Amino acid sequence: QVQLVESGGGLVQSGGSLRLSCAASGFTFSLYDMSWHRQAPGRERELVAVITSGSRNTNYADSVKGRFTISRDNGKNTVYLQMNSLKPEDTAVYYCNALRPRLRTEYWGQGTQVTVSS
Repeated sequence: QVQLVESGGGLVQSGGSLRLSCAASGFTFSLYDMSWHRQAPGRERELVAVITSGSRNTNYADSVKGRFTISRDNGKNTVYLQMNSLKPEDTAVYYCNALRPRLRTEYWGQGTQVTVSS
């Protein structure tokens, strides 16, 4: 059974930091590109950061460049999102995604809430 379980969300003051984790199981984690997305109330889900299967490439939304860092540990089947200098506009539910483009296979986690107070 495929599972993506996010953790690490919570309430933090503006300027603070959080580290999100996403533990994967039920599929070959190392073969999948992993990404974090977020969705704020009343807004569409947006891509925040992505890391390719071999960790060779990362990419970030302009709004988080220089503040967020995505990383993965294929030995632990886990992807991380280190979020620094958080702003109130970062408030959203953050979702973990696993994608294997050639097979058009995709999985989503259930999300974790991040709230940044001003």
